Amino acid sequence: MRGQGNLDRIVNSRVTGTPRRRITRALGVVRAEADLVDQLFNSSEKRLARALLILAHYGKEGAPETMVAKISQETLAELVGTTRSRVNFFMNKFRKMGFIHYNGGLQVHSSLLNVVLHDQ
Repeated sequence: MRGQGNLDRIVNSRVTGTPRRRITRALGVVRAEADLVDQLFNSSEKRLARALLILAHYGKEGAPETMVAKISQETLAELVGTTRSRVNFFMNKFRKMGFIHYNGGLQVHSSLLNVVLHDQ
C-alpha cells in the first residue's frame, strides 16, 4: 500500500512530538510544585527578596543588572503572593537596610541575598 508510508510518517511525527509535550507539562508541574513549596515554607519577605534578585538576574552568567525594569508594587504583590501593603512594607525595610535604592529606578544590591539565605 502506497498511502501507508505517508500515514506512518504522519503518525511517527506526532508520536515524536508527544514526549516533548509530556516533558514540557512535567516541567510545568515541577515549577508549580516548587512555587507551592516556596509559598508554604518561605515568608513573603523572603519571596519578595528572591523575586527582586531574579528580576535583577542574580545567579545568571555575566554581571547582574542592578537596575530592575519598572514594575509596580501591585505586580510584585501578585508575583510574590501577598498584598501590595506588605510589599510596600518590605520594600521600605529593604531600602532602609541598604539592600535596594530608588534612584529613578529600582536598584537591587547583591546584599539582598542575605535576606533569602538567612533569617533577618
